[in-house]
Amino acid sequence: MAYHDKVYVSMDADNDLYYYRLMQAWKQNDNMRFDFRDAHDINNIYDKSEESIKSGLQERFRHTKIFVLLVGEHTKYLYKYVRWEIEQAIKRDIPCIVVNINGKRSCDNDRCPALMRDHLAIHISFNAKILQYALENWPASAERKKQCGKNGAYYYNDDVYKQLGLNI
Repeated sequence: MAYHDKVYVSMDADNDLYYYRLMQAWKQNDNMRFDFRDAHDINNIYDKSEESIKSGLQERFRHTKIFVLLVGEHTKYLYKYVRWEIEQAIKRDIPCIVVNINGKRSCDNDRCPALMRDHLAIHISFNAKILQYALENWPASAERKKQCGKNGAYYYNDDVYKQLGLNI
């Protein structure tokens, strides 16, 4: 049986890889309280055929407990992998965190893929503190909302950001 303890990060790798690398740097920084078990550590995909890539990504999804979508300027236009990854997360009923790299703290209808706008997910700004908060708290919240039949885009109010020391 697969152990589900990983965080799967989906992004526009051509334009937004920097933000994923920054998340990895936050994790390595001893002066920051940020941690996640990266699903991308599971395997290396050397064969670049679409079939091989998706097979490797499926293996990562089998170990995933949280799906994080980094939303940049072009994310909503990416169908080959990003849309496929969103579909996998939804199909597997994985809690979803949508991270707006432009700093928006709620659903960014101009950038977020339509499939994710309508799906149960928390939408946050790109910041280590709020992302760590979401990683720790959203899965249980999502489960409660799902049991109540709720769906759609959620966001944390300004009080949560203030509590974390993040200015408005």
